[in-house]
Amino acid sequence: MDWIDALIMGIVQGLAEYLPISSSGHLEIFRELLGLDLTGAESLEFDVMLHVATVLSTIVVLWREFKPLCVSFFTFKRGPEFDYVIKILISCVPVAVVGLFFKDTIEGFFGKGLTVVGICLCVTALLLAFSYFFRTRPLTLGRTLAKPRKITVVDAFVIGCAQAVAVLPGLSRSGTTIATGILLGDRREDVARFSFFMVIIPIVGQALLDIKDIIGGTAASSASVGLVPMAVGFLASFIVGCLACRWMLELVKKGKLVWFALYCLIVGAICLLSTFATNAAA
Repeated sequence: MDWIDALIMGIVQGLAEYLPISSSGHLEIFRELLGLDLTGAESLEFDVMLHVATVLSTIVVLWREFKPLCVSFFTFKRGPEFDYVIKILISCVPVAVVGLFFKDTIEGFFGKGLTVVGICLCVTALLLAFSYFFRTRPLTLGRTLAKPRKITVVDAFVIGCAQAVAVLPGLSRSGTTIATGILLGDRREDVARFSFFMVIIPIVGQALLDIKDIIGGTAASSASVGLVPMAVGFLASFIVGCLACRWMLELVKKGKLVWFALYCLIVGAICLLSTFATNAAA
């Protein structure tokens, strides 16, 4: 991998992590387009850097909201901020279960071509479109709510389940969690911020595990990717991530996610047609 490839992958990660178009799906697509093999141990360091960069961009953009949450939680000061952190922790339980018990199964969906990516992108499109057209009549336990409300503990767990399902390549994490929150009746702005906060713990946890593998020698050496590509990818992902995070918050306020549904449907269809054409030619 050279620095240009790293720059492209960093930009893709920074954009797709926040926009509801699936970062994992688009990384798979660009790996195919660039002819890169980033699914094995050789790219572990690079993947860690990209995800850490997007975590840092979330913290920078939402620092005013993030700092009081940390202070309240680590000082055990009960209040709205402390309760909010508890909801975030609850939302992380489903994805932790998936990571601990189904990691090998999930990894089997990556690096297998674009069929799964195409299908999941189409599912993302349907979910975004559904939440857009029914956002004024959200579904919660069989009843209709006309007025958006704050995120509850139950909502946090359900949104967490959506995040756990969205580990599949092509199924947008931000799109799935935000759409789920909107359908539950939560305020769009609140669920967008919650979606960005709830991903910090799983990504940091996975990054620490990956770093442990690198230090322990079970992963590739740092020379496999190179310091320059890693630095370029990190900076690109961080800078673009900051911009994409702010942009996404504004888009959610305006309720314009339906355009991303159209985009995901088109890209998903292209992936499926490309796979079909490749298999037919073979």
